[in-house]
Amino acid sequence: MTVHAFRQQSSQQQHRPEEAPISGKAGAGIERHLRFHDHKLAERFAKGKVPMTTLFEAYFDGLIDIPGDMHAFLDERDRYVTYGITAEHFRFFFSNFIPEVTIHSKAQDERIVRGHYDRGNDFFGWFLGERMIYTAAFFKNGPTNTTLEEAQDEKMNRVCKKLMLEPGEKLLDVGCGWGTLARHAAVNFGADSTGITISKNQTEFGNARIEKAGVADRARILCLDYRDIPKRQFDKIVSLEMVEHVGVKNLQKFFDQMYGLLKDDGNFLLQWTGLRRGGDEGIAPIGLRPEDLIWGLFMNKYIFPGADASLPLSEMMKYAEKSKFEVRSVENVGMQYAWTLKKWHDNWVSNRQAILDTYGERWYRIWHLFLAWSVKIGEQGNAAAFQVVFNKNINSYDRTKYVGKEVPV
Repeated sequence: MTVHAFRQQSSQQQHRPEEAPISGKAGAGIERHLRFHDHKLAERFAKGKVPMTTLFEAYFDGLIDIPGDMHAFLDERDRYVTYGITAEHFRFFFSNFIPEVTIHSKAQDERIVRGHYDRGNDFFGWFLGERMIYTAAFFKNGPTNTTLEEAQDEKMNRVCKKLMLEPGEKLLDVGCGWGTLARHAAVNFGADSTGITISKNQTEFGNARIEKAGVADRARILCLDYRDIPKRQFDKIVSLEMVEHVGVKNLQKFFDQMYGLLKDDGNFLLQWTGLRRGGDEGIAPIGLRPEDLIWGLFMNKYIFPGADASLPLSEMMKYAEKSKFEVRSVENVGMQYAWTLKKWHDNWVSNRQAILDTYGERWYRIWHLFLAWSVKIGEQGNAAAFQVVFNKNINSYDRTKYVGKEVPV
């Protein structure tokens, strides 16, 4: 369904039947969290747990309300839901997921990415805030007395310091979003920054802010597929939470390409969100734990279609090492990811009326659940954000450059 159709469908509050009472006794405390507008669904909850997918689909369709604190409901979700595979999963898996994973062409990726990121800068601004950064921030002293903007500035500074970015060096930001890091590196570190995004809206937004900051002579955002980056070399390369969109199919080529674009004495910083291994709790043959699998399928259907490279740390490292990269440092910023999502969710809720007026009830509900559920995912370790610094694994690389330097781990 197009954005326009969604807006038309949900711009006005849908008529709902009178709340359906639950016969029998549902999970303890269910009445604190859920309000039913469908008798059959109410009866299902009264009899026992239902699949998580059934719950959130009903919530998006307006058959269930979660009128209170979404976080409080999610804290008790295991009382009411299971993480089983449903018929809808099979339909989605074969009609959407498999084609997206196996194709990952330029045309397909452009359609998917622009369908998401070109929805509207206002949509993303209502949760990302002024910095317009769609990746995990860094709360040096925890989230309590730190604003989202301060934490995003801290993250950008840490990234530039990890890269050992120097004035005049050429920086490539692959999947730069709205161009905030590229601009920050030019303004605060004197870098010559080039950001790459496939989104038209992000390109226009980023270049306008670069112009306003007075650094258009040494920073620019280019609208092109990462596979079309001109063959030149950069002193430093960064890619924050974009590699998931590359897809497993194209990962080896991606790392080979980054190796070719990086100067022999340069550094490459990669950040991504990776799902944990399931171990003995994993569902064969995929290997993920039940909730991790259901959350991943939810994300792929509603939030990030085609993003199938959310790999565990060791899997991602295999691809990097095959492309002749050497690991310099690894940091798990998973809790930073959770804290960032909590700030984003707070912003989303505070802008509820503006979102309803512009995009409608359904879009609000989808992201209300996504952001809040993802906080729990980060806190539990279902998914972790990894930040890894690489250099070329060649004899001539100066491995003493980090000695005695105050570089963040």
